[in-house]
Amino acid sequence: MAITMELLAQDAAAVRIAREIGAERVELCQALALGGLTPSIATIEQAVATASGEVEVHVLVRARPGGFRYSSGEFDVMVNDVRAAMAAGAAGVVVGCLDEAGGFDIAGMRRLRDAAGHGSVAVHRAIDVCADPFAALDELVSLGVTRVLTSGAASTAVEGAEMIRALVAHAEDEIAVMAGSGVTADNIPLVLATGVRDVHFSAKRAVPDTSGVSMGYATAEGVGPYDIVDVDVARAIAAAVQHFSAAQGGAPA
Repeated sequence: MAITMELLAQDAAAVRIAREIGAERVELCQALALGGLTPSIATIEQAVATASGEVEVHVLVRARPGGFRYSSGEFDVMVNDVRAAMAAGAAGVVVGCLDEAGGFDIAGMRRLRDAAGHGSVAVHRAIDVCADPFAALDELVSLGVTRVLTSGAASTAVEGAEMIRALVAHAEDEIAVMAGSGVTADNIPLVLATGVRDVHFSAKRAVPDTSGVSMGYATAEGVGPYDIVDVDVARAIAAAVQHFSAAQGGAPA
């Protein structure tokens, strides 16, 4: 079974690691501590240049933290961000918006899809907090969405493994169901046993800021830590994916 790896990246350094480990894609964003927000145009351009055509750069477009219901002004920003990301060389975008009833905002999704032009459109973990993820999959297929990232409506992919398995069965290959959240080298077999052929991981390591000056929040590790991709962690996850794939008689995509 061929497995496609997607690395969550915030900068060009992470894109270089994605190339090294054989990942097919990166999801490019900023502000991981906030669940991921739209990266700057300069970050996108640098990531695309670093990818050198060896890794696809898919840009997360999310105007703010705190849920997935957006105002008309926030939609305007995201539509323009989608267009700008595609103009900067992205292969696609990762989006998601919900309505007041907890389903996907279809009109909003159409706006974002249309803004992407011929680029790939994927959906992030908004599906994990929507009212009916199975109905959502059907709607996303009709919109032409190619891939959806999910942790199975749980905090981690391992905890949501049974839901992921059910979503894979429901998708029937009409849309790629990609597992992510809390993916490690140790739990890769459990995650991939759900039947997904796409796996998303951050391989992150927190870098503390011990300056002692608060910039908004503090933790036990210091003041305002930030995350980077740990190359050794990324290599270990890639090796685990390759081992699982080989045992199933395939190879990573």
